[in-house]
Amino acid sequence: MAERKAVRTRESAETKVSVALSLDGTGLVDISTGFGLLDHMLALTFFWADMDLTLQCRGDLRIDAHHSAEDIGIVLGQTLLEALGDRKGIARVGYGRVPMDEALAEVTLDLSGRPWLEWRGDDLLPPVIAGEERDLWREFHKAFASGARCNLHVAFAYGKNGHHLLESAAKGLGVALSQAVAAHGTNVRSTKGGLD
Repeated sequence: MAERKAVRTRESAETKVSVALSLDGTGLVDISTGFGLLDHMLALTFFWADMDLTLQCRGDLRIDAHHSAEDIGIVLGQTLLEALGDRKGIARVGYGRVPMDEALAEVTLDLSGRPWLEWRGDDLLPPVIAGEERDLWREFHKAFASGARCNLHVAFAYGKNGHHLLESAAKGLGVALSQAVAAHGTNVRSTKGGLD
């Protein structure tokens, strides 16, 4: 398989995001978004995915972290999609279920070219986590699924601590990504003969 890397940037009146991603890495991460909890969750995801990620974001955090999280999700997804190239030979699907103390989330994804987010059980999350509304995390994952053109299902099964629940989902996403991008032959895994 050819070297699978990509670099992307996005700049608007709200944010400036730059991402460099290597799918065949060792989990090395260098992340600075200005929102510490997002840095932590991204570091967990890409460590568990065995991908190398450098990500910088300068955003309008004086308002809140919404624009930063959303734009990071978009650019990160787009960078992943670009690094995958024609997607020939990848397993395409992945599943992660990683406990974090009392909390458990399940993540399933399909790098199908069909963007969709199914986000369930977030009523387990506290309304505010690290000073941000819990809906920020749904918006991040929705933006990532849109940018990566993937089908992404996140289900929080149980747990009491919001940090633990998000950490379980972040690790599960990493495991699922690692499986989905893994080499699995030379064909595009689709009975249609191509991915949307």
